[in-house]
Amino acid sequence: MGGVPEPHTGWTFLTNHARVLAAIADDHNVRVRDIAAHCRLTERAVQKIIVDLEQAGYLSHRREGRGNRYRIEPTKVLRHPAEAGLTVASLLTLLARDEAHRDRDSADSGASARES
Repeated sequence: MGGVPEPHTGWTFLTNHARVLAAIADDHNVRVRDIAAHCRLTERAVQKIIVDLEQAGYLSHRREGRGNRYRIEPTKVLRHPAEAGLTVASLLTLLARDEAHRDRDSADSGASARES
């Protein structure tokens, strides 16, 4: 097993809660272990974040076999007053757009390197 991920030092623009929610949005059947690796968190931290998100009504899950199937509440409004009116769906759309842009740039860089 992978162990504890290397911690990140300094501040970041996104919270761990947003990162976990985005990872679940990418794959509604994702395992806690995979979320932890992707977000560079411990599995225990991810489990706590999932509980927080479920208690606040942003997320729910149901057991499917040995795993979970997560459901995100897209119309739920973000908690901070500065984001009044911004929904979970809006946030995830922004993050997905950025991810698609980064994937495209990465593919373009790889093609350029092969052509050289």
